[in-house]
Amino acid sequence: MRNSASASPSASASASASAFASASAFALATAITVLATPAWADERDPFAGAARLERAALVEEVLARNPDVDAAEAAVDAARARARAAGAWMDPMLGYAVAPRSIAGDAPFGHRVELRQRIEYPGKRGAARAVADAAADVAAAARGSVRLELAQLASDLYDAYYVVGRAQAINEHHRALVAEMEESASAQYVVGRASAQDPLQARSKAAVLAREQVELAAEREQLAAELNGLLHRAPAAPLPPPPDTLVAAPAPSGTTDELVARALARHPERAVVGARIRGARAEIAMARREQYPDLELMASYDSMSPMPEHRWMVGVMIELPIVRGRRRAAIDAARAETRRMEREDDRLVDTLRVEIARAQSQVAAAERLLALDDQDVIPAAQARLEAARAGFIAAQNDFLVVIDADEALRDAELQRERTRAELSRRRAALARAVGLVPGLAQGEAP
Repeated sequence: MRNSASASPSASASASASAFASASAFALATAITVLATPAWADERDPFAGAARLERAALVEEVLARNPDVDAAEAAVDAARARARAAGAWMDPMLGYAVAPRSIAGDAPFGHRVELRQRIEYPGKRGAARAVADAAADVAAAARGSVRLELAQLASDLYDAYYVVGRAQAINEHHRALVAEMEESASAQYVVGRASAQDPLQARSKAAVLAREQVELAAEREQLAAELNGLLHRAPAAPLPPPPDTLVAAPAPSGTTDELVARALARHPERAVVGARIRGARAEIAMARREQYPDLELMASYDSMSPMPEHRWMVGVMIELPIVRGRRRAAIDAARAETRRMEREDDRLVDTLRVEIARAQSQVAAAERLLALDDQDVIPAAQARLEAARAGFIAAQNDFLVVIDADEALRDAELQRERTRAELSRRRAALARAVGLVPGLAQGEAP
């Protein structure tokens, strides 16, 4: 028997090449799989085991998973790092020179070593650090604005998700009612108290409702994809169903003046403008400091000096800030920017006051509309449908009256759910105007 150790070199090389090719193919396939696999492929289901989707859980997950939040965090980290670097001492300069003809000739080797350090006027580095700190504060406040925007978007989509879920349930309920009405119309037709058109009208109405149910299912899929997009998940990832009863988004309580005071103290957009004002003022201070001279210290050793006492040298250089026009222009620009940002803060204060007053008015209007739906519109529509059905059985009205009454009730029920969702959206808008995270408990700051 031939020993494997005695295999020919060509066979071994062929086997090695085959193994290398297989390994390379496996590595390439693995790399392609990794590159083609979405970032969300192996992530956990944030709502695993949840019977219904909850607003607060959705908003918290969006704020934890959305890439825009992480990007805003990275922007803050970068600005903080730049602030640490701003105002640092400048690096010293080391110079070295040789006399070329002393290298190969008979003359002694000649060289010179020089060290320089720039010393900025006191206060310049501190002013530069203040400007950078203000820029970092702008980034931190902008992060809060991103969180507010994402939270309100998630809360609004949650309300839309609820409406389409309730529309599906209402549609199913009325399809069952139309089926009952079709049976009633058929029975009335048999005994000669209805026309042949009546059951056909019910059947036609059932077909319309079936078509609407398909459209509602497609709309629900689209909303789920948008929610998953906010969650940084695959569009088709499963979501819990919407709730049967909507709990409106939390809204702050208090008078308009109280809410305005809270907004002026904590709203991220106000913090952004405040940080920009501080930065502009710091630029004024920095521009003023530029009028004062910097120093440069020097120490050198020159081996070519014929007198040993003169080979070591120390010295100082001072900047002569005689070109005043450039420095005055910088101060004027910083002052103008400060004035612009102060006027921007005044405009923002006015905007917040108007937004809060308008949001309060819209919340109150939506509450009144919802109360009207619950107390008047829905009961009247239900009574109308009951009377129409009783009148049809008693041959007092046409079957079309029953169909119209059922459609009116369905429209009223859908409108009530839309009003309920609109109330929630307006409450979320009020929370954002005050500077609170929409969809979370009162007091949640961005």
